[in-house]
Amino acid sequence: MATDLRLKEGLHQITEAIVGTYVECSHINHLGHRPLPSRDAVIDILADILEILYPGFGRRQNLHMGNVEYHVGDLVDGLHDKLTQQIARAMRHDCSEPAPVIDFEALAQQKAIELLKRLPHLRGLLENDVESAFLGDPAAKHHTEIVFCYPGFEAVTIYRIAHEILLLGVPLIPRMMTEFAHSKTGIDIHPGARIGPGFFIDHGTGVVIGETCDIGRNVKLYQGVTLGALSFPRDAAGNIIRGMKRHPTLEDDVVVYANATILGGDTTVGHHAVIGSSVWLTHGVEPYTVVTLEKPSLRIKSPEARANPNAGFYEI
Repeated sequence: MATDLRLKEGLHQITEAIVGTYVECSHINHLGHRPLPSRDAVIDILADILEILYPGFGRRQNLHMGNVEYHVGDLVDGLHDKLTQQIARAMRHDCSEPAPVIDFEALAQQKAIELLKRLPHLRGLLENDVESAFLGDPAAKHHTEIVFCYPGFEAVTIYRIAHEILLLGVPLIPRMMTEFAHSKTGIDIHPGARIGPGFFIDHGTGVVIGETCDIGRNVKLYQGVTLGALSFPRDAAGNIIRGMKRHPTLEDDVVVYANATILGGDTTVGHHAVIGSSVWLTHGVEPYTVVTLEKPSLRIKSPEARANPNAGFYEI
């Protein structure tokens, strides 16, 4: 391949122009001595936690009660170190300037240990989730199929891990985890949402669950459901007010069918309510309510009529 060396002489000027933007566009570069958490390391941490939560489903096969404790002990030991390093990075980055004298590694170690302590509790929640999925989906042949194959279950699992890390006051890493799940499954669950046990997302692609959602026990969502914000409250200067309740509440045993949109922090769907497909809901409904759209009419043109340009549609 021929190369014009004269053109390469301009590369230095191009580099200077790029670096010059690092001051003007400072929000999209991260320079200094506070390394961010590593995406690869966080994904590796997730893989190790999933190996603990679902032994025998992942990288290590032929596990049994005689060797599983050794395997889990090795994973827990490695997770202690990996979590401590990545949590320390996240907390150091989140500390305001100038950084006070804080031993971030020591603080991160405490949070890493606390997360590991919560893994038995997480397994209990996920046992309820997989049972709800099995009872709610006649296509599921057994629980193994759900754990091994269902993207909705994978997204919920990663959400539950990320939520526990968020509750420990760790920045960045919870959102990194749920966005990884989002990229894999097409399901977007903010780690700040509060979701009760027995939660099931059937099919799942396109589901969005906002940060301040509250979801009760045994709730079921189908694909394309959005639990979003109706509007963003602003202060006198026009800036978005953060931290307010913006997303809906779904009480126990609610079912929301495909492509329904439920918006607003004041919107509460009462227990045992059913929200039908493609419904747009911006106000609360009482328990046991069924909300559906009126039956749409179809406009149909038969093959014979299509050959006649003067023929019209008929409706059903």
